Amino acid sequence: MWGLRPRMVHWLYVSIIRLLVTFAFLVWWPGCQTASAKKKLSRIQRLACLGTTGAICTTPTNAVVGLICLPPLELVVQSEVRSAVHCLWSLGCRSYLHPNGGHSSILMRLQQSDPLFNKEIDVMRPAFNLEPNYRVTILKREDWTKATSTPPAVNGLVWFTDGSKMREGTGDGVYGQSVGRRLSFSLGR
Repeated sequence: MWGLRPRMVHWLYVSIIRLLVTFAFLVWWPGCQTASAKKKLSRIQRLACLGTTGAICTTPTNAVVGLICLPPLELVVQSEVRSAVHCLWSLGCRSYLHPNGGHSSILMRLQQSDPLFNKEIDVMRPAFNLEPNYRVTILKREDWTKATSTPPAVNGLVWFTDGSKMREGTGDGVYGQSVGRRLSFSLGR
């Protein structure tokens, strides 16, 4: 036997070919509804199915697709579109989605076919705060051993951490100076 193994053909189709076909699907999905586009998508899937099953070229397309249990490629594209439009809608990107025409008419179809798409969605947009509101002070060993007093007082939370390893085992501890909280954990041997 020569050529790719059936498992490899299936993997190539599902992992690479299908991704290439669905690339930029939000732009071209309305064209996927035409009979000629469905026929072309069916041809792509047929080649992958024949390579996966090893069936001869006269085998009906529906038979080989049924053997592998692959959904039709136009339905895969539509499900990707539904998922993307739902994400855009739930994130509040309504300025992009004009429900009455063009590429965004999938939203109207979704709202008509599934009542869940008419509901308000509770979503939090991520907010990034890159300005640190804290200060880390690491004292040198000499500052601890030679100093006769505690470190300078700070307005806010002050935490100390420590870890140790001895013959009896290992452990770590946390001490919150401002909240008066002590925690210690044994980490075993």
